[in-house]
Amino acid sequence: MIRRIIPLGAVLLAASLLSPGGAEAQTSDLVSKSALRVCADPANLPFSNREGEGFENKIAELLAEKLEKPLQYTWFPMATGFIRRTLRENRCDVVIGYAQGHELVLNTNHYYVSTFALIVDPEGPLAEVETLADPVLKDKRLGVVAGSPVATHAAKNGLIGSAKPYNLMVDRRVESPSEDMLADLRAGEIDGALMWGPIGGYHAAHGGREMKVIPLTAEKNVPKLFYRITMGVRQGELVWKRKLNSLIRRNQDEINVILRDFGVPLVDEYGAPLDDGAQ
Repeated sequence: MIRRIIPLGAVLLAASLLSPGGAEAQTSDLVSKSALRVCADPANLPFSNREGEGFENKIAELLAEKLEKPLQYTWFPMATGFIRRTLRENRCDVVIGYAQGHELVLNTNHYYVSTFALIVDPEGPLAEVETLADPVLKDKRLGVVAGSPVATHAAKNGLIGSAKPYNLMVDRRVESPSEDMLADLRAGEIDGALMWGPIGGYHAAHGGREMKVIPLTAEKNVPKLFYRITMGVRQGELVWKRKLNSLIRRNQDEINVILRDFGVPLVDEYGAPLDDGAQ
């Protein structure tokens, strides 16, 4: 459900990609033994870009180092057809970030859990908000990505009528709704920005005056706003999945450092905030 066609880091993609149809399961025989071959979006910060500046790039570099293999990329926009044109065509062997529970890929164990967040001016009237049910939000204009889970919560709390919508399905090489939303927040055109935490946490600290990130961990409505993020491999590649699970387990502390350096709000499996240093 979240994977980024805007980049919902890897959450809205799983819900919006083409269904897998009748493709046959693959085996680990297809996995390269000479390189770590990664499928990634070339223009999708904070997740990945060609320059290797995203946190998924950094995690891929960590894995390649531990495997003692060179890192090779297959670049393709994270949108409809991504898995079909990358993993399924055997052009690569792993997607570094993929929401748990979708049959397009075989998921590894999750290596982080994150949540949607409210981004606000740290000195503004919304700085102490903890939930979308707070009455102070009723007369405020919030930015929200149309079709995202947090948009449903905004609607249930009566906030969608005055909200400013931003596109979900875009090619990040030519349009960036998350950056546009934060620019509008800094310019005063909206009072707060509702977005996927890994995206919001990064852009709140880049592109101008730093904004405050409020993880929406107190929301009680459905759908849930926190998601487990895994790595994705081809269906049937159980040996490769187990190897990646082992790498994740043994290097979780280093992975957490990378995520926190990029401002990713980390929560536990029940959506509660993690203390710094917690796993």
